[in-house]
Amino acid sequence: MSDLKTYLAQRIQFVDAALDRMIPTAETRPVTIHKAMRHSIFAGGKRLRPILCLAAAEACGGSPESALFNAAAVECLHTYSLIHDDLPCMDNDDLRRGVPTCHKVYGDAMALLAGDALQALAFELVAKTQQAVRYTTGAMVLELARTAGSLHLVGGQVADLEGEGQKLPLEDLRYIHESKTAALLTTSVKLGAMAADAQPEELQALHDFGMATGHAFQIIDDILDVTQTTEKLGKSAGKDVASEKSTYPALIGLEASRDEAHKLTEAAHRALDVFGPRAERLRQLADHLLQRDY
Repeated sequence: MSDLKTYLAQRIQFVDAALDRMIPTAETRPVTIHKAMRHSIFAGGKRLRPILCLAAAEACGGSPESALFNAAAVECLHTYSLIHDDLPCMDNDDLRRGVPTCHKVYGDAMALLAGDALQALAFELVAKTQQAVRYTTGAMVLELARTAGSLHLVGGQVADLEGEGQKLPLEDLRYIHESKTAALLTTSVKLGAMAADAQPEELQALHDFGMATGHAFQIIDDILDVTQTTEKLGKSAGKDVASEKSTYPALIGLEASRDEAHKLTEAAHRALDVFGPRAERLRQLADHLLQRDY
């Protein structure tokens, strides 16, 4: 097994090549929308969700190629959510992944449409995934649709916006984290598993892994927002404090937040027990997300 740094570099290249093939070229009419979509997709993202999708497929005995459409789909859906989150009517951010946000380059209307187009493309890509014995293509589309809607991704953003300027109970903050962040990360590993025809107990284990890892991921994001610079993060640091958002550091302090992220990562590891050594890469990725500094 290659070291994690090499693995991540290879997987980023693999995913980027696929996205380049799957997204219309910048010369495809109307060119402005495709330039805007590509601006955000190829702005230097870490590709964590598609990499987790591919790693989950491998843990379940499948090939990376079998889950490639699903992996590209979750990155398209994730990028759509970032474009919309950055708009002036939402979080009003000027920087994402170290480059100007989509609306700063192409205007609010074109950014809105670029996000819409990437969301539509995400479902098109899942629909191209070959169905497995246990999971139809429709079941995979349903998995992504449920996550994308008002009960998870959109609902989490609504609760996040409505919670600004308030000191939320920890239970409400957990709901936001689970809906806005953990749900899509969980769907990423589940779509990889479904493409690989996972056993039901494997799919449940990956659901538990995804929720714990996703929750830990968001807590670390909250910590980094107050401990790192804009240059390091590639996005505006200190935004949570400036917008008076409830975060784990704000509610329970930095050290308690780090402890909670560690406990969640340990829970993620335990969820993978059913796989034995087949899930070693997923364990490495969970630790990587916990230890990251940007």
